[in-house]
Amino acid sequence: MAKKILVSCGTAVATSTVVAKKVEETLKSKGYDVIVEQCKASEVPYKAAGADVIVTTTPISDAGNTPVIQTISFLTGVGIDGDIQKIIDYLN
Repeated sequence: MAKKILVSCGTAVATSTVVAKKVEETLKSKGYDVIVEQCKASEVPYKAAGADVIVTTTPISDAGNTPVIQTISFLTGVGIDGDIQKIIDYLN
C-alpha cells in the first residue's frame, strides 16, 4: 500500500513543487511506493491526518500526530541524504 507524504510550503506553488518532485523521485528510485501531495502550510492541520509524514519548508501550526520534517535541504542540496533517511525511517 502506498505511503502518503504531504509536502507544504507557504503558498504550495514553486517551493513545494521542487521539494515534492525530489522527494518522490528519490523515494521511488529506492523502491518505495509513495503518493506525494502538495499543500499550503495553512492547510496542513486539515490534511495531516491522512499523511504518513509531512515535509515542510516553513513552520506549521498543527500536524496532529503526523511526523514533521522541517527542512530546506531539498532546495539547497545540503543535508538531503539525511532528510531522505528521516522520511524512510518514518515510512517504515
